[in-house]
Amino acid sequence: MRGTAEILMGKNTMIRKVFDKFLSENPGHPYESLKPLIKGNVGFVFTNDSLPKVRDMILANKVPAPARPGAVAPIDVSIPAGPTGCDPGQTNFFQVLQVPTKIVKGQIEITTPMALIKAGSKVGPTEATLLTKLNIKPFSYGLVISMVYDSGSLFGVDILDIDDNALTARFTEALNIISAISLATGYVTQASMAHSMAAAFQTLVAVVIGVDNYTFDEAQPYKDFIANPGAFASSGGGSGDAAAPAAAEAPKAAEEEVDALDGGMDMFGGGGSDY
Repeated sequence: MRGTAEILMGKNTMIRKVFDKFLSENPGHPYESLKPLIKGNVGFVFTNDSLPKVRDMILANKVPAPARPGAVAPIDVSIPAGPTGCDPGQTNFFQVLQVPTKIVKGQIEITTPMALIKAGSKVGPTEATLLTKLNIKPFSYGLVISMVYDSGSLFGVDILDIDDNALTARFTEALNIISAISLATGYVTQASMAHSMAAAFQTLVAVVIGVDNYTFDEAQPYKDFIANPGAFASSGGGSGDAAAPAAAEAPKAAEEEVDALDGGMDMFGGGGSDY
């Protein structure tokens, strides 16, 4: 972690004394929120680099540890099936733990996997000895991040999982909610303006289609299609393939125009009653 972060460990009594001296000289300093966290086996990691990067480096460094008698197991421990390397004279040891074994080529072999220790229970001396014989180190030691401090504020570790994609998704979700509320209440906001304009345009097109003595440039293609659909279906030459999609889209647009007259349009293109 050299060049990326600095880890500071020390006796809690000394760390508290340093904090007390600093806070007495700087009353009300944001560091005061860190003092209650100085208990147990704790340390500080200082960095100006990316916090998720430092988090991954810390969690990746773990040291395997054997199961010691009297220790509380943080995880379930099981022993796999296969040869143990123990001679047949130690069969009674496995029988005490009710481990299914058989003798194969002059050594004890475990026939089926077996759950040995459950998480939260204490490790017994027999279980610890068995795991040592099998050269199994089921536990591990490493640093665990408890809190994140930044500019006087404390955050949970979960904040390090938030990236740009998560922020964008949350922002988009908030915009959708604001747009829906704005359209439902008839109060125009920047979030709902585009949807309101689209609904207004569809309403105007629907009105123009229903009259013969008025039109505007944007609505004219819709009126032309309704008046002569065949002209859009086959316009001759190589443009027939391009005209077919336009003819397929026009009826859909006309159908939406009628819906706009019935009760407005929401942000998803449906009726206003969806809110």
